[in-house]
Amino acid sequence: MDYQQLLAPAAKAMRPSGIRKFFDLAAEMPHCISLGVGEPDFKTPWSIRDAGIRSLEQGRTRYTANAGLKELRAEVCAYLARRFDLAFGPEQVLITVGGSEAIDLTIRALVAPGDEVIIPEPCFVCYEPITQLTGGVPVPIATRAEDGFCLTPDALRAAITPRTKLLILPYPNNPTGAVMSEADLEAIAAVLRDTNVMVLSDEIYAELTYGLDRHVSLAALPGMAERTVVVNGFSKSYAMTGWRLGYAAGPADIIKVMTKIHQSCIMSAPTTSQYAAITALHSCDEAIETMRDEYNRRRRYVVKALNEMGLTCFEPRGAFYVFPSIRRSGLTSEAFCERLLQEKQVAIVPGDAFGACGEGFARISYAYSVDHLQTAMARIRAFLCENGWA
Repeated sequence: MDYQQLLAPAAKAMRPSGIRKFFDLAAEMPHCISLGVGEPDFKTPWSIRDAGIRSLEQGRTRYTANAGLKELRAEVCAYLARRFDLAFGPEQVLITVGGSEAIDLTIRALVAPGDEVIIPEPCFVCYEPITQLTGGVPVPIATRAEDGFCLTPDALRAAITPRTKLLILPYPNNPTGAVMSEADLEAIAAVLRDTNVMVLSDEIYAELTYGLDRHVSLAALPGMAERTVVVNGFSKSYAMTGWRLGYAAGPADIIKVMTKIHQSCIMSAPTTSQYAAITALHSCDEAIETMRDEYNRRRRYVVKALNEMGLTCFEPRGAFYVFPSIRRSGLTSEAFCERLLQEKQVAIVPGDAFGACGEGFARISYAYSVDHLQTAMARIRAFLCENGWA
């Protein structure tokens, strides 16, 4: 059989993840230090694990309601109100298999073939392929270090056409660590209020911001809740990556359609994870603060180390990534990362994995122990010195 003829064109055209490529290569090197994957090195807090264990001991192993446990959806609403001044009811919340499913469902519920989806880049790798699989048209907007890697209102205004259906707003940002202040978001909201453009606000790193200003959600601004689907989850804030649990919160009519898709494809998110997440939201604010403080310490160390060795580094204010420029090497991002991996066994991710405008940069995660980070920084410095780039 000719499988190339049978496979869907959009699926064949998808690029493999640039993140996974370097992670897989690093896994084959026993002495490699991988700073490529955005996964907390903390264990899930014990109270959360204990809640999951207790749910199993009590035999709570059946499907939940398609939208998720009512108690969990109520806790999501209370958490969003307490932490980010967002007002949602349980009927406006859908519990998903990680934040990634929430992104997928939002795009599939809103985007029809030919609809345009505006995507600020550099950004998380899934937005473009999911858009393409729906028949939508990705419209990338290159952001710049000079603008703090933030979407500007002028760039957004220029990108909107009569076919624009959705803006994806990925802040705090993966891979740059950029954040958007309330003033930045208000400028974006002013462009959108007189349009029919919806917003997917990916806020998975909302709890991981550094400095005096806490994260502000676009949906908290006047007139924006009705046009925004907020995506969040438990992986980053609570070190629950393997529990695979996220959620979407937004207008009830949109959440209802997303739930129908979820119902057909998934049935319900993992039951054990949902019971554990109730405890996370209700009782673990202090654990968030502890992990954030440690990430902040690592952030300051890595930014200082990279700048001192000559890799100019934009100062990230959110998430747990730095995005240094590697242009002084004269290499492409991929060539730089491949040589670093082969010569010094340090795995980082080429910037162009996150969009064409990421060329000339690399992403380094600092969600790793200080010992790992110190060893990696020493190896990177030696790599630069030996090649005359330090």
